[in-house]
Amino acid sequence: MPLVVKVEEFLKKAESLPVLDTRSPSEYAKGHIPGAISFPLFDDQERAEVGTLYTKKGREQAVLRGLEIVGPKMKDFVLNAKKHGNSLLLYCWRGGMRSNSMAWLLKTAGLRVWVLEGGYKEYRNYFREAITPTLKLIMLGGPTGCGKTEILYELKQFGEQVLDLEALACHKGSSFGALGQPAQPTTEHFGNLIYHTLWHLDLSRPIWIEGESQGIGHVFIPIEFFEKMCKCDMIHLTLDKLLRINRLVNEYASFPKEDLANGLNRISRRLGGQNAMLAIDALDQSDYAKVAEIALSYYDKAYELSLAQRSSDSVKFIAQQDNPKQTALDLMHLAHRKFYKLYQ
Repeated sequence: MPLVVKVEEFLKKAESLPVLDTRSPSEYAKGHIPGAISFPLFDDQERAEVGTLYTKKGREQAVLRGLEIVGPKMKDFVLNAKKHGNSLLLYCWRGGMRSNSMAWLLKTAGLRVWVLEGGYKEYRNYFREAITPTLKLIMLGGPTGCGKTEILYELKQFGEQVLDLEALACHKGSSFGALGQPAQPTTEHFGNLIYHTLWHLDLSRPIWIEGESQGIGHVFIPIEFFEKMCKCDMIHLTLDKLLRINRLVNEYASFPKEDLANGLNRISRRLGGQNAMLAIDALDQSDYAKVAEIALSYYDKAYELSLAQRSSDSVKFIAQQDNPKQTALDLMHLAHRKFYKLYQ
């Protein structure tokens, strides 16, 4: 029998050992343990066939068909697994037949194998139950164009713990947020990426995050984590509007006008018909500062509305210049004074 380990031990071993996901390719694409390698026992069509047999004719018929499918592949499974090393971690959906069957095969071939008890389902449950109650969060809020992402980067450089939700979501949160970004993960895998990042942090220390809506592009922050965000301590950052406009121009003016126009069209109703037309005209004339100014008329109102809905008090901080490194230092000092209890 393969060695079966619980989630926490499995993840500790995953720091140094390869992880193989024996579920089907479509299951893997929907969400997987970050860093895991897709190593399916069945492809999607085979999995559907075996599952239908199990439902209609019972376990014995399904197992026999599964063996018939897997038999010709056994040699390739072993050879491919050995490419990843002689000690491996395996999981399937519930830690059942797929991972255990693969573990038996690889162990028979001389490899050392551990299987995740409860599988991927238990991995997902573990984080929901084990991590969120202990989080100490400090939210960095502020209107669009304040440079919050760059400030988070500087905070991390200074040794603060940071969870960059936009980086994990591959989206900057606005109608223009997908520009220059890779494809977004699924919502399920986005949650995995959040918890995987938290796993590597010291949960006894504060973690800085950027203020976000629950939806970032096409993905959503897990509700149990978002509820913690809504109640955490917050520093509300402000920056002169002209500096914010300059920052937005520097960030977005290099993108094709067609892509920028599509972003404006997505918020045209919220901008209002006249403002939307003015923004498109300014874009046609390459007046990017005007485009940014008009867009901010919507985003600033949206931010003020979200700020008014927060249940916890926020601390206001006014940045004197667009200098993320200096602002990060100032914010660290402010946080240590205002949220001293989080650092104990």
